[in-house]
Amino acid sequence: MTRGLEAVLDAARPGHRVFVPGSTGEPTALIEAWVADPERTRGLEIVTSAVPGINSFPLEALHPTATLTTLFAHASLADALEAGQARHLPLSYGGFVSLLRSGRFDFDLCVAQGGRLSDGATSLGPAVEFLPLAMARARQTALLTNAATPALRTSPRMERSEVALHAEVDTPLPRYVTGSIDPAAQRIADIISSLVSDGDALQIGLGKTPAALMDALHDRRGLRLHSGMFGDGVMGLAEAGSLDETFDHIACVFVGDAGLYDWAAKQDRLRVAGCDETHDPARLARLDRLIAVNSAVEIDLWGQAALETAGGGFISGAGGAPDFARAARLAPDGLSIVALPSTGARGKASRIVARLSEPGVCTLPRYDIDIVVTEHGAADLRLLSARDRARALINIAHPDFRESLSRSWVAA
Repeated sequence: MTRGLEAVLDAARPGHRVFVPGSTGEPTALIEAWVADPERTRGLEIVTSAVPGINSFPLEALHPTATLTTLFAHASLADALEAGQARHLPLSYGGFVSLLRSGRFDFDLCVAQGGRLSDGATSLGPAVEFLPLAMARARQTALLTNAATPALRTSPRMERSEVALHAEVDTPLPRYVTGSIDPAAQRIADIISSLVSDGDALQIGLGKTPAALMDALHDRRGLRLHSGMFGDGVMGLAEAGSLDETFDHIACVFVGDAGLYDWAAKQDRLRVAGCDETHDPARLARLDRLIAVNSAVEIDLWGQAALETAGGGFISGAGGAPDFARAARLAPDGLSIVALPSTGARGKASRIVARLSEPGVCTLPRYDIDIVVTEHGAADLRLLSARDRARALINIAHPDFRESLSRSWVAA
């Protein structure tokens, strides 16, 4: 079922800049229509918040004159980035919010997607992220009411009268499946859980370690969630009675299996909001005891972390990690934690390194990290000198690499 999509397609014309949301707000019906008729994308600049691992934007299937601007660079875009058909904005979510607020980055068309509420209005559903700001910066907005999108009561609502264009579609939402938890992820989660007390505020992302951590926190009480994304693990925390029932738990996206979306539609205390709220420095500064847990690809002996690169190229973007790490570092009694397995490449490479691997992009500077956790322990970097930080990090590296890391540090 697709009604009204033709008018949306007609509204995007050569030379236009079009905002297309990512995560569970990805307008699949529009993208599929573009792939079916690439001529529709001639000369378009498509700006997207598509997230690797959740979305896969098919730039190669569009018109060769179409360009993509993205917050996440990844391997599938390597050729397009090299050719200039795609460009990566090296901004955190908070940084992109600031850019949109500045008025220096406007859109000819913003495409939003949501689910129908019982009164006929549309809920933006499980993904709000940048839509409030993008719609405010767009000459016109197209709203796709998707029969498959859960109409969350705690997500912003929109009336048909608020938008220039409307279409009814029925396409499944992207899903994120964590998979089985490996022993290293479980051990890391257990170590981090020992740092979390009743009543703490938490930012936890997606992945094996975050999923294991949420399971490990079922015996805590009064936890407050303020995150970029909520995954399946939030259901277990709620059902275990671990969440503060008076707190306004908030994220800009829900992403998981189908059961999460059905469950979220029945909740009243878990709110989906724009990144201008979820990643707002002033709001985060008011959260006492904020614990931010972020994953890294590598961390060097200076204590700075790479989250965006591996194998000599880009695999992701900064996302909201810099925003939450800085906020937790500065929050009253806050804690910025970076977690990673000690090895990669099936145990052949240390992920604690003397220097960040090429291209050497640092996502989280050493000033924004309090504790680093691997399956071999936790290195509390607070109050440590540069020399002592290196020693602490070497102590949580895999034993096979500690000697070579020590030699590298001495030679530095």
